[in-house]
Amino acid sequence: MIVVLCTVPDTAQGASLGRMLVERRLAACVNLLGGLTSIYRWQGKIHEDPEALMVIKTRRSAFAALTRALVAAHPYEVPEVVALPTDAVHAPYLAWAFEQTGTPPSDLEGTP
Repeated sequence: MIVVLCTVPDTAQGASLGRMLVERRLAACVNLLGGLTSIYRWQGKIHEDPEALMVIKTRRSAFAALTRALVAAHPYEVPEVVALPTDAVHAPYLAWAFEQTGTPPSDLEGTP
């Protein structure tokens, strides 16, 4: 299982993208965190903009398809799509997440 981070302009955009990912079984769950401020350089200028963060839980093997879907539907020219590995996941949650993404939970052994 991986956790994918993706910034969006606001929670409405995040909700739309999140629903699409869950409907397509590319994500088990998407959390939306609003009220963020991002400071970054874009096209030679420093920007400071309000954003929301999507926290996406999925299986590692879905990352490429999830990225393609996000990039195709995302309003940004270069969306942030960053995958973080998980060291350990509560076994019942992991089983649920794999069930939601259409993959059997074959690697649950040894997970707390």
